[in-house]
Amino acid sequence: MQTIETGLPGLIIIKPKVFEDNRGYFFESFNKKRFINQALEYDFVQDNESLSTYGIIRGLHYQLAPYAQTKLMRVIYGKIYDVAVDLRENSPTYRQWYGKELSSENKEQLLIPQGFAHGFSVLSDKAIVFYKCDNFYQPESERGINYKDPTLNIDWRVNPEQAIVSAKDKVLPDFKEAEMNFSI
Repeated sequence: MQTIETGLPGLIIIKPKVFEDNRGYFFESFNKKRFINQALEYDFVQDNESLSTYGIIRGLHYQLAPYAQTKLMRVIYGKIYDVAVDLRENSPTYRQWYGKELSSENKEQLLIPQGFAHGFSVLSDKAIVFYKCDNFYQPESERGINYKDPTLNIDWRVNPEQAIVSAKDKVLPDFKEAEMNFSI
């Protein structure tokens, strides 16, 4: 397993070692020992999976502390553009975002630590996204930032006229109005 820094503290790309031959491929998508050896010590307690079609944008979502979640994102089928926004007020990269294409082909994963908002857009006809969380879902602490926030100016890499966004996500506040309680 190879780890690659993104420039936002704690936000890391994970490249698994993939073994391929004429039968297909094999890789470890998660190995606690390997994570600990890389100083990535998380106690994942919940797995989530979603199926989405082209143009769907999910996010930007997060949970307030103490229910914040670290997420380990990967794509089982298809391709997404995965986005994380640093919400930690005293972070040198506060308000900055990072986007990474994750796919069933590249098998890369994105480790998103607590204190980040998260969202993704679907770039393929369909995508199955699987992710681990280190805290349970707590509906009362769920918050979000509008995917069209003008200060973030995220290019979701889908045609805006084909974007499909839930009614709930369309009315999320802009960054400057969003409730946050994170620090490094």
